[in-house]
Amino acid sequence: MHIPDGYLSPQTCAIMGAVMVPVIGIAAANLKKTLKDKQVPLLAIGAAFSFTIMMYNIPIPDGTTAHAVGATILAIILGPWAATVGVSIALIIQALFFGDGGILTLGANMFNMAFVIPFVSYYLYKLISGNSKISSRRRFIASMIAGYVAINISALCAGIELGLQPLLFHKLDGTPLYAPYNLMQTVPAILFAHVILAGPLEAVVTGFVVKYMQKSNPAMLKIYPPQKSEAENSQVIGGIKKYWHALIALIIFAPLGLVAQGNAYGEWSGNELKSKIGFIPEGMNRFGDEWKALLPHYSVPGSNSTILNSSLGYIFCAIVALVIILTITAIISLLNKRKNTNQNIS
Repeated sequence: MHIPDGYLSPQTCAIMGAVMVPVIGIAAANLKKTLKDKQVPLLAIGAAFSFTIMMYNIPIPDGTTAHAVGATILAIILGPWAATVGVSIALIIQALFFGDGGILTLGANMFNMAFVIPFVSYYLYKLISGNSKISSRRRFIASMIAGYVAINISALCAGIELGLQPLLFHKLDGTPLYAPYNLMQTVPAILFAHVILAGPLEAVVTGFVVKYMQKSNPAMLKIYPPQKSEAENSQVIGGIKKYWHALIALIIFAPLGLVAQGNAYGEWSGNELKSKIGFIPEGMNRFGDEWKALLPHYSVPGSNSTILNSSLGYIFCAIVALVIILTITAIISLLNKRKNTNQNIS
């Protein structure tokens, strides 16, 4: 679902970007109100988890690939606004440093994955789980359903955005200027990948984490809405270390994502698309290669393309992303502390 540059018209990118600017502003404002200083590391873990889990590509029977997003579990733990911030951080880093998703299309990608998934999943989870106990099986099932449904609605949004391009933006002879496939092609293709594999993967990942927290640290599932009890907060903070260990393990095994061959639907390069339809749309020629990522496609420029080097490069890129995420969340923590200090003084 990482739509590259050149697939969406500048007009579409501008609209999606305009939608996400106030969303991010509201999310940041809500984050300051609901996220306590000591819980900021959870945001870092969540953003890094989302980034890393998206590196685990899985093969789709039609020759493409797909991946989970990890936004649902972040929304369940920290709330939808915090999840929007966390997943947005991951998507921005992916686009800027690794060329995974476009710069112009960042608004659309953030809308699909950092806005739609957190809000759909959180409120569906709340609807299904109701007032059940934190330890109830109902919450476990609710988390899996929420993850499955939300990622598929996100995929539907991406399919619609891509499928509208040839209808709205084309030459007089009908030749598409951007994404070349229509709605009857994009929506079924993208939903196929997510209904049969990416959706179940998101559900399993979300359900596994919720089940683990129910048994080992149920206070983690009481963070949002904010709790007044300092005892609950202390219990959460005391259990964070094991999640760092799990994240490090995910990074170490990230090269498993290299096993899946091919790109996700709608993420082909210009030459790959030319081999499919016989030409490269003008918009892709114009905007497709504008941004040069420092570590394109999670690889180290100049390194040999052996399996070992590719795997080490994949791990290196995940570590680089983690360092960037830690820096960003440290800045967020510092700003929160300064705000709280100023409030106490006044």
